[in-house]
Amino acid sequence: MHIVVGVPPGLAPDIGGRLIGQGLSERFGQPVVIENRPGASSNMATELVVRAPSDGYTLLLVSTANAINVTFYANLPFDFGRDIAPVASINRNPFVMVVNSSLPAKTVPEFVAYAKANPGKINMASSGNGTLPHLCGELFKMMTGVDLVHVPYRSSYMPDLLGGQVQVLFDGIAGVTEYIRTGKLRALAVTTATRQEALPDIPTVGESVPGYEASGYLGIGAPKSTPAPIVEMLNREINAVVADPNVKARLVGLGVEPMSMTPAEFSKFIADKTEKWAKVIKFANIKPD
Repeated sequence: MHIVVGVPPGLAPDIGGRLIGQGLSERFGQPVVIENRPGASSNMATELVVRAPSDGYTLLLVSTANAINVTFYANLPFDFGRDIAPVASINRNPFVMVVNSSLPAKTVPEFVAYAKANPGKINMASSGNGTLPHLCGELFKMMTGVDLVHVPYRSSYMPDLLGGQVQVLFDGIAGVTEYIRTGKLRALAVTTATRQEALPDIPTVGESVPGYEASGYLGIGAPKSTPAPIVEMLNREINAVVADPNVKARLVGLGVEPMSMTPAEFSKFIADKTEKWAKVIKFANIKPD
């Protein structure tokens, strides 16, 4: 069995995929190989699985990038919603809105007021054009009417954020927790619908911007036409792995929330996220570099 992963080894999604692979290997009594196929924002990995036999032996680590790419890329050689069968979810990835500590805003309303008083003067970092950190910020801009200048990075944005060359970032909680703890960055709000255990005193963006919610996710998909009994069996086994206390603890340690769904629930979840990010991409007229 292979799980194809669209990012390089060692990144958080890869670690999540390896946790699931190890758990499935133990449950099935056979090796589960993690095959890293980074490139084109996970499109290379997705295409490989789309073209694989529908026998349950080649699976895809599904992520938010797949939902974004449906709209972000105009001429994909596959239709993700049609060609990949959702099997099981693994986790939700909460984000947090952080600012350089020199910025005067200490709350989301103060940030919005400051941004409106200084249009085009606040730089927003991201890990690249069309990535989830970028779209979290564009959703915020769309819902608040503020003018932030997007600055995409191909390498680490942290030195510039800490140095004040860029002033705001939407990022996974785990990646910035230490900077928040030491006061080098200020957390204004988490992007999820509810407050997060990792940052219990930090409000949600939605408490100030009603309806705002943004988060990433991981799951497992299979080629279309994979027989329903195989999909259902894989769903049961993956859900059992996610429910294992040791795996749960490892996922929480990565700064994510374990999340289990049925194939039908995960299918609707992906469809809803695809529609949501399509609206943001079209509103902000985001195009590939």
